[in-house]
Amino acid sequence: MPVYQYACRGCATRFERLMMGQARPACPNCASEDLERLLSVFAVGARESRAPLPTGGGGGGCGTCGDPRGPGACALG
Repeated sequence: MPVYQYACRGCATRFERLMMGQARPACPNCASEDLERLLSVFAVGARESRAPLPTGGGGGGCGTCGDPRGPGACALG
């Protein structure tokens, strides 16, 4: 059951809906069915970029920023 993102052409409201079967979504703000299905961020593929860590001088990173490369990857000390 996919989750789709929509933008209402009538009132510009953006929303997501879990779609089952042949169900047709409607805008939660104005109930319009004149919608544009948006490209989900999960549908876009991109290669992961790993920036090299700086060498020397600064020790490890802070470990608290949530960098997806792991603790110490942001090089904030």
